[in-house]
Amino acid sequence: MGGSRRRRYDVQDTRLRERLDELIERSDELHGLESGGEEAEAIRQIVVTALRLAEDGTSPGDLKLLNNAMKELRHALRVFAPYEHLRKVACFGSARTEPDHPDWKQANAFAERIVSAGWMVITGAGEGIMAAAQGGAGREASFGVNIRLPFEQQANETIAGDHKLINFRYFFTRKVMFVKPSHAIVLFPGGFGTHDEGFETLTLIQTGKSEIVPVVFVDAPGGSYWRDWEQYVDSHLNARGLINPDDLSLFKVTDDVEEAVHEVLNFYSNYHSSRFVHDELYLRVRIAPDEEVLRELNDSFADIVTKGSIQIRPPHPLEQGEAPEFARVALHFSRRRVGRLRQLIDRLNALVPEDASPSSEASPHVIMAASVPEEAERD
Repeated sequence: MGGSRRRRYDVQDTRLRERLDELIERSDELHGLESGGEEAEAIRQIVVTALRLAEDGTSPGDLKLLNNAMKELRHALRVFAPYEHLRKVACFGSARTEPDHPDWKQANAFAERIVSAGWMVITGAGEGIMAAAQGGAGREASFGVNIRLPFEQQANETIAGDHKLINFRYFFTRKVMFVKPSHAIVLFPGGFGTHDEGFETLTLIQTGKSEIVPVVFVDAPGGSYWRDWEQYVDSHLNARGLINPDDLSLFKVTDDVEEAVHEVLNFYSNYHSSRFVHDELYLRVRIAPDEEVLRELNDSFADIVTKGSIQIRPPHPLEQGEAPEFARVALHFSRRRVGRLRQLIDRLNALVPEDASPSSEASPHVIMAASVPEEAERD
């Protein structure tokens, strides 16, 4: 090649840069990627990052960590890819729960019921609540994201040996693959790990780093495990102003399996998915509000609209054909009020008759914060 265009984020050496351009160009040809397109550029930057680690003199231990993490994520993405079109629920709970415990029976019944509605189930692949949910879902509708521990956690018998069982070295890569493919999170009583997953999910949603999904905490019939937790969140986090009162709308606590299933399915009864187009949030819905309902929405939710009003829009070209059959409810959204956005979605879902059956078909998640202008790449 006669010359290599210098990008803002690139390797320093000119000759190495030219060789890299040749490599990426060849890769584009082999894999049918548009030269200079978004996918090709992302792959190029991944390679640039690897080469710049060498420039930085990164330690062998850190290189090993980054290498293993990327390989784990690549493998996990490849396992999930064939099932991208189906909605999935991640189920959390204690590995120590025995099969005769009401919590175990609740998890088993929930998974069986949600799979009958066309969903798939993701668990940590261990025993206890994980085995209960895996057993209720069945092998074909299950994913297991296992973690390698010093006291080796064996996969439960439902998912052991299945191609949808993934063994992770790191908790952080495992967490990515719990949340990223999931369209709902359901938690049964558990220990530190269960609480960690619950709070992290709520944090990601609250801060706009993850798309809103239903989050349900399921007690045993008549139980108070999560009711006590909910009371603590309200009387301490909410009462002290550490969260917005609206944030209490981001989750539901119940001791009824059917109510938990309804909470998950009803969330997608009208609402399908969302993404930002420039600085406007597009909510994709099966049934668009009529003029009267639209006026009501503008009156009720004016506090989360930063500019203009809530409007109905056609699909935008930047959505690249994502869910073209759905209407768009568009608004300039105040990103600090995600709990209120959840309330808006609930109001849109109320437009659908109770007996309508929501689809289990999914579109890939779009990170809500993705449209925020990126900072200039670091040197």
